[in-house]
Amino acid sequence: MKEWTFIAILLIVSAMLPTVPIMGGRLLGPRKPNEQKSSTYECGVETVGDTWVQFKVQYYIFALVFLVFDIELVFLYPWAVAYNRLPLFGVIAGVVFIITLAEALIYAWRKGALEWL
Repeated sequence: MKEWTFIAILLIVSAMLPTVPIMGGRLLGPRKPNEQKSSTYECGVETVGDTWVQFKVQYYIFALVFLVFDIELVFLYPWAVAYNRLPLFGVIAGVVFIITLAEALIYAWRKGALEWL
């Protein structure tokens, strides 16, 4: 029964951690809106003209490809550190993972996702 009590307390605390600051700020925080507080502020420079700028989708794709390969590097590092102690299955799984990465890189390259301009 002790384990379940600990889990119940953990669930209650994990639900309260995001709820208390959000609700406490709304209930206890100051609310005195005025024109200056509601104005658009970006880097201390007043906006001139239309502030909505449409970016090319290719920039987002480039960022996503970078993010995917960056995260996969995090997965490869422990595998490389423990390479000498891995069984054959672990080595084969790592090689398949690297081959999949190479295929994804070639695919993105051929589609032009890595072209900046």
